[in-house]
Order: sequence, then structure tokens, then C-alpha cells
Amino acid sequence: METGTAQPARPAEPGKSAAEPEWTGLPRDLLRMRRLLLVVWLVPVAVALGVLLGMFAGPAWASFAALPLALVAWGWPMLGRNWRSWRYAERADDLLISRGVLWREETIVPYGRMQLVEVTSGPVERHFGLASVQLHTAAAATDARIPGLIPQEAERLRDRLTELGEARSAGL
Repeated sequence: METGTAQPARPAEPGKSAAEPEWTGLPRDLLRMRRLLLVVWLVPVAVALGVLLGMFAGPAWASFAALPLALVAWGWPMLGRNWRSWRYAERADDLLISRGVLWREETIVPYGRMQLVEVTSGPVERHFGLASVQLHTAAAATDARIPGLIPQEAERLRDRLTELGEARSAGL
């Protein structure tokens, strides 16, 4: 299993021009972290529900403990689909962030509009060696986030975006 590396850029689709941006996917460790959190939260709920319902309502009611387990079985592949949908691309004048399975969302953040670029990493993300990049602009609706990057890539992206943002906003 590949860990800690970014997913390779998706190949250009037939009929697309060479001017297509070079997309970068998120590290596989993000998927691993999200799946582990799914199991860590829902399996104990299923066990506790089964024990409590079995003790107080009877064995027939204890079968409702299978509901959180069904949610794990459904959520496991859904997390994989969501992880594969996330990607970003650096272009000459802006950053593209694309995500979503059912409703695709593509955010375009011009470098000149960026006011702040943050790298954050909570305790669980740090345990998995991940960090997130948060982009802030003047309009709150255009704030963007790229979750689950390798810290070195997050720092490189922060530095590059800050440098490009300063260069583009100098004329404002």
C-alpha cells in the first residue's frame, strides 16, 4: 500500500488541449485517516448499542446494533470516492481546486486575491503526517481549503502561493 505520497496527476482526456492544468491528487494517507476515524467512531457505537439494547430491551432489539456497522460498510467506499474526487492545479494566474462526487465543485482562486495562506494540522492529522492549506480572500465565499497534504507539500504550496499572491497584488 502506498503511503505518504501524492496521487499522480490524472492523464489528459482524449480531445483535450495541452493547455489543460496539471492536476495533483491528495495523499493516500488522508483516505487511510478518514477510514480509520469512521471505524473508530462507529464500531464502538455498534458494540455499546448492541450491549445496551440486549440488556434492557431484549436480544431482538440488539439487532439494531447492525445499523452503525451498515453505515461503516456504506461509508468505506464513499470515502474512497470522495478522496479520489479531490485535486488541485497551479496555473499561471490562479489555483484550481476541484472536488465532489455527486455535485462537482471547482474553485478558482486568483493569486492576486489571496490575503492569507495558512497551513494547519490537528492532532489526528499530525499523527498521520498530514496538513491542510487554507486560502483566505477578501470575499469569504471564495475561501478555499486543500485537506490532507504532506506537510512539506503544504509548506511548499503556502510559500509559492504567498510569493505569487504578493507579486500579483503589487499592482493593486
